[in-house]
Amino acid sequence: MKTPVKLLIVAALAVVVIAAVALKKNKAQTDSGATSAPVATQSAAATDQTNARAAISPGSNTTTAAAPPVAAAKLPKLLDLGADKCIPCKMMAPILEELKREYAGRLEVEFIDVWKNPEAGQRYGIRMIPTQIFYDADGKELYRHVGFISKEDILSKWKELGVELK
Repeated sequence: MKTPVKLLIVAALAVVVIAAVALKKNKAQTDSGATSAPVATQSAAATDQTNARAAISPGSNTTTAAAPPVAAAKLPKLLDLGADKCIPCKMMAPILEELKREYAGRLEVEFIDVWKNPEAGQRYGIRMIPTQIFYDADGKELYRHVGFISKEDILSKWKELGVELK
């Protein structure tokens, strides 16, 4: 087998292992009762930055925007930050499309490619991709998940957060 193919296989396996570790870590935190805490550990300064980002419109490139992430429609929002070429992110794409279609008018679903738009990654404090951020209808961050998450887990998390999408 040629060296580039071997390298590609090793890289793919590394991504799968990282995704599995992130999922296992999230499950362990969820099982221990940390249901509404962000999965990514944040320092006090990072938490302050996250709170400041909640007041920034995701489409805006300025930090002076006063509109919350869900300003116009007043719908709960699922924001997925990842990359088109990231394997777990690619696995998320059809799930996000299904949610957009099935919950149109009840849930806003947005994807931002942080490799193409690194400022967004900084603005939202992204350390690993994919990262999903759950916002209520007023634009307040309710929960943050890192790694792949299934459609069923997304819907159960909304229910757990008290957001009824039906």
